[in-house]
Amino acid sequence: MKRIAIIGAGAAGCYCAAQLRQMKADASITVFEAGSKPLAKVAITGGGRCNLTNDFEGIRSLADAYPRGERLMKRALKAFSQNDTIRWFTAQGVPCVLQEDHCWFPQSQDAMDVVRALLRAMKGVDLRLNTRITSITEGPAADENYFSGRGPKNQFSPAIATPARACHSERSNPAGPSAEGIYFSGGRPKNQIPSAIATPARAFDPAFDPNKCSAHLYVNGEPFDAVVVTTGGAQRFPFLEGLGLEIVEPVPSLFTFNVPDKGLRALMGLVVEAQVGLQGTAFKAEGPLLITDWGLSGPAALKLSSYAARYLAENGYQGTVGINWLSANEGEVRARLQEASARNPQKQVSNTPLLQARLWEHLVQRAGLRPDIRWAELGSKGLNRLTAVLTNDTYPVSGKSKFREEFVTAGGVALSQLDLGTLECKQHPGLYFAGEVLDVDAITGGFNLQAAWSTAFICAKALAK
Repeated sequence: MKRIAIIGAGAAGCYCAAQLRQMKADASITVFEAGSKPLAKVAITGGGRCNLTNDFEGIRSLADAYPRGERLMKRALKAFSQNDTIRWFTAQGVPCVLQEDHCWFPQSQDAMDVVRALLRAMKGVDLRLNTRITSITEGPAADENYFSGRGPKNQFSPAIATPARACHSERSNPAGPSAEGIYFSGGRPKNQIPSAIATPARAFDPAFDPNKCSAHLYVNGEPFDAVVVTTGGAQRFPFLEGLGLEIVEPVPSLFTFNVPDKGLRALMGLVVEAQVGLQGTAFKAEGPLLITDWGLSGPAALKLSSYAARYLAENGYQGTVGINWLSANEGEVRARLQEASARNPQKQVSNTPLLQARLWEHLVQRAGLRPDIRWAELGSKGLNRLTAVLTNDTYPVSGKSKFREEFVTAGGVALSQLDLGTLECKQHPGLYFAGEVLDVDAITGGFNLQAAWSTAFICAKALAK
């Protein structure tokens, strides 16, 4: 029986386990999760509705959706596309709907339907919660005490101490497996049987014989034939130290901008279709821009943060953002202003808005114009100032904020070290990577979850052979 460990019970980890249950039913699958709940981020993504994927309509180049990792994603989407994602979840009892913004959601608009579907598909998987991974090693020599129980006191981690089927207590798991058939464990129960610590693999699987073990990868000392690492985020992956892997420094992505300008913040709640960019760079994004009580948010700001993630990190999240409120060039904006002036020469500029009234008044003031100035009085200088503000209204950026409770990072395991067809590590056969641990990240709109589904599928397919 092939023993497979999956590190991380997030979207990629759980989906890889679910696919393996379908593709290789005879495999023994263990999912390790440091937190107390599986799929915690999936449960809150999309405002609790779970933006499963995107239809990719209007995406001219994959680099527009994936600032880092577009080459891998081109292959990954051929292996498992956004249409495959929708078909799979629909088959699991989660009908989906496509919104006007090209985002796919569960028809119920409830992320917990997605969570429950994934857990049902993981039936038979050993899910070990509250289990932090401290090491992944090669070869039995470094871990021989695992088999004999001769190690020093407290040598074994909670992951080894609590194989679910071996010694769950009534307190931790009164009914054995969950209703979905998943074996939950985590932390060492009060009345844990001590011998389980010395020989967890033998206790977990009565047929296990360490002398015949062909495994060459060890997770916290426990042997496995293959390991799939999916956990990521802001951590520096300490459990991968010693494997000689190149890790691209993780930095935050998908965050909002703190803008200290009081005049802008007074407009909180307004949403405008606009283009935003970082002054002095080529980074730009377009879409709905939300003004908040701390600065700028919404899809346009989040896209910009994704495109410029590493640049902003290197510059301490300080800079200047420029907003093109009409998403048009200077010539087009000037023509619109001249047309408005010709139609309304005796009307006040502030009373004939080209944008939402509150925002328009703010911009007229930003242009240095009198509140009561009429179009006929504007003149070429006034026209130029108003054009400049409408096309490049600049504000200082002073820091960032997380996007709700979600946290996406740029960086991770360098893709150059992997076989992009299987996502197996070139240096360490049997070691695979999927999901947010990879140096792949995307803009908002379901693209990050699609990367999780696609890369998890690639790993499962490779392991099922």
